[in-house]
Amino acid sequence: MRKRWWALVLALGLLAGGAFASRAAGLVADLSHHLIAITTAFTGSDVLLFGALEETGGDVVVVVTGPRTLRTVRARERTTGVWLPGDEMTFTGVPSFYAVASTRPLGPITTPALRSRHELGVEALRLQPVAKFDQKQIAKFREALIGLQQRLGLYPRAVGQISMLGDRLFRTTVSFPANVPSGPYQVQVLRVVANQVVEAQASILTVSKVGLEADLTDFALRQGALYGLGALLLAITAGWLANIAFRRS
Repeated sequence: MRKRWWALVLALGLLAGGAFASRAAGLVADLSHHLIAITTAFTGSDVLLFGALEETGGDVVVVVTGPRTLRTVRARERTTGVWLPGDEMTFTGVPSFYAVASTRPLGPITTPALRSRHELGVEALRLQPVAKFDQKQIAKFREALIGLQQRLGLYPRAVGQISMLGDRLFRTTVSFPANVPSGPYQVQVLRVVANQVVEAQASILTVSKVGLEADLTDFALRQGALYGLGALLLAITAGWLANIAFRRS
């Protein structure tokens, strides 16, 4: 009950003061925080999204998309007992992180066209190869890419659950793993009625490295050769110290 009251107070505060900068008249929502700070002790983070509907009815869908980038998928072929590099395919516009949450399963409340238009579900992601391939090859490498992202925890395998508190208030939690990439994340909140998006909002969630983690990353980008040399020397020193400790034991 305490959590329900807390969510109710937050949602009422949103209705009174506003939330996302891009805001629809009958849909208001916000995040518990808009910055995820990655430090050397970062182990992941949960972000609460909550909001309210002015009108009852319909469903709410939340889509969180990380920075889009190029990703190359390489196949491996087993030859005489040895795995060797095979064909590869590079996709453009690949979300570095992707998660969807909904009040109900996407199938009954959307159409294939709607899911394709708003990229609802991993099957609807617009992953385009940079070169021309036949559809069977694209489907094979696309499946491998999505599977890799899922194993890394960057594409949750299941659609998250949005809880409704009464007829108008809703909330959900988006979990980010420890290996979440930094950058701006787009958070979309959609209200779906009769297989149509009738209201939508968008906001930005920033994932950023701070402190020592940020300094090391900046140094590695600016002084790659020195960073590599330092890492090599550190590894040699660690091995030498471990060898001395082993001899004394």
